[in-house]
Formats: sequence, structure tokens, C-alpha cells
Amino acid sequence: MRKLTTYLARLFATDALILTGIVCFLLWLVNCLRSFEVVSVKGQGFDTLAVQALFTMPPLLLSFFYICIGIGMVRALSALQTSHEMHIIHISGGLGDLWRASLVVGGLAVAAVLLLAHVVEPLANKRVNTLAAEIAADLVSSTLKPDRFTQVTPGVVLLIGGRRAGGEVIEFFADDRRNPETRRTYVAERARVSSDGAFYVIELYNGALQYVEADGRYSEVRFARYDISVDSLSQPLAAGDPLSETDSFQMVRQAMETGDWTPEITKRLLDRSAEGLRVIAICLLALALAGFPSGRRTRVRLPLEAIVMLCGFAERGLSAYSPLGMGTGAVILILISGVVLAVRLWPRPIIEEPA
Repeated sequence: MRKLTTYLARLFATDALILTGIVCFLLWLVNCLRSFEVVSVKGQGFDTLAVQALFTMPPLLLSFFYICIGIGMVRALSALQTSHEMHIIHISGGLGDLWRASLVVGGLAVAAVLLLAHVVEPLANKRVNTLAAEIAADLVSSTLKPDRFTQVTPGVVLLIGGRRAGGEVIEFFADDRRNPETRRTYVAERARVSSDGAFYVIELYNGALQYVEADGRYSEVRFARYDISVDSLSQPLAAGDPLSETDSFQMVRQAMETGDWTPEITKRLLDRSAEGLRVIAICLLALALAGFPSGRRTRVRLPLEAIVMLCGFAERGLSAYSPLGMGTGAVILILISGVVLAVRLWPRPIIEEPA
């Protein structure tokens, strides 16, 4: 690799990594504040809070990582313009080094974001759900205060009347409103938490399971014993999403073994791969905006970082509502950036001054 290529790649990567580190720290702090009820209500320690906040970061990081890459590249390119190094690069035939440096940084960023989307995020989601189940099990078995309504997860409220020796709970009550179509209520004379080593289960004795449909219909089932998976009460959605906890390699392996490529698996793989397109789009946009010398001296100048950020969020908003898939906005941004680059690279005729 040529020295100029290494120099430019180091500039791009340094600015991008510094900004990414700052964003990661701020996201972790925000997650800690959002999950503070783990300490204040659910009786857990700050170490549990810190770990839970860490495992909830990958989905948020995916939303900001490619923007950090774009802003880092734009800042580095703007610094080259300010120091007039960009003029020297273009005049001395160093444009190829600029493309190679962008390709190196963009390629590494694409690899990182694909690893994050296809592997890290599913594993983090699985760990978050496991941790939430452990917190819920500990809440029921030891830390839940009698005669006090406590929200386990949005839409699920628990209440107990008291405790006995061995962690047994008396007068158990749980209200589940996560499903807008059906409201479920669990009532039992006593309950206890057990585990088979992999899953936590709440064993209910001498109680009733009550259903209220959206149209007002009511039904009740009485039981001598009924087991509830703690996972089913600790997740934000009544019906969990197993694909969100499955990495892409496992999805592909299962689909190849069964020969069943379901639309859900295909869509999930494409959505995760679209994160790589976003990185490519934002890198091309950064080059189109700041990869050329600029002699303009406008009085009011819009920061290029703001343009990159607005384009990134606009792309994500367009992709979220597009019927064509999550990569729609990225493809459009790639095309627009490609056209701008082609126009700026197109050779212009030299205009001679009249004698």
C-alpha cells in the first residue's frame, strides 16, 4: 500500500473511530438511564444494569455506526481541503490513492457492520432476553415486595400477597396486556419459581387463567397447577421473535438442511445485509461532498457533517416505509452519490482567455 493511501486511510479511520467511540459511550449511558428501574424497582445491582445496557446497544449502534463513518470521512476530507492538501492530491495524480483509501476504510466498515448485524446483534438479543428472564425470576422469587404492583416489562404487572419459607409466594397475580387482541390474567393461591438449568418456570397452584378478548368476550380456565415460562412474561412482546435471536449462519444452515427458505428468513437476511449497503452509500456521499478541492468562500456555509447526518436519517426513514425492502434508501443514495461523483469527475474543457 502506498504511503499516501495509508495516510488517507488513517485519517478517515481515526476520525470515524473517535466519533464511534463517543457515540457508543453516550448510547450506553442512555441505555443505563432507560433501564434504571432494574435497580430502583427490581432490586438488581448496578453491575446487572451495566451489562443489560451493554447488550441492548447493538441495535442502536447499527442505526448510528454508518453515520459515524460518513461524518468521520467528511471531517477528514474537509481538513484536507482546509490545508490545501486536497488540491495537491488532485494536481499530483493522487486521486487513485484517495479512492483506494476510501475503499479500504469502507471495506473494513462494511465487514464490521455485517458482523454486527448478522452475528453480534442476534447474540446480544438472545442474551438480553435471558438476562430479562433471570431478573424476572429473581423478582418473583425474592425481590418482589408484597402488596405492591410491579411492572416486569411494559404491559406485564405482578402482585403478590406474601412469602413463605423456601421462596414460595402466596396470592399470586399477573396481568398481561401486551397483546392488544387478548388480555390475560393469572390468579393463583400460591406460586414458586423453578428451573431446569436452561429455562425458568413459574409454577402456579390452585388458580385461574382469565382471558378478555378485544370484543369484550370473557373466558376462564381453572387449574390445580399451571406452569408459565418466565421468558413469556419478561419479553416486551407477548409472542417472541425467534429469528431476532438467531444469527444468520444458523438461519442459512437450518434452511439448507430442511430445504425450506421461508419468506421470513429471506427477508431477515436481506434486511441485515442492507446495513452494508448503507455504509457504501454514506462513503460515496462523503466523497461526492468533500472529495474535491473547493475554492468557494461563502459567508454562510452549511456544515457537511450536518448534510451527511440528514441524508443518513432520511435514507433510514425512506427504507423503513418502503415496500421494496430495507435497502431501498441505500440504493437510491448510492445512485445519487454516483451521479454526483461522475459529474464532478467528468473532464471539462479548458477555457482560454481572449488575447
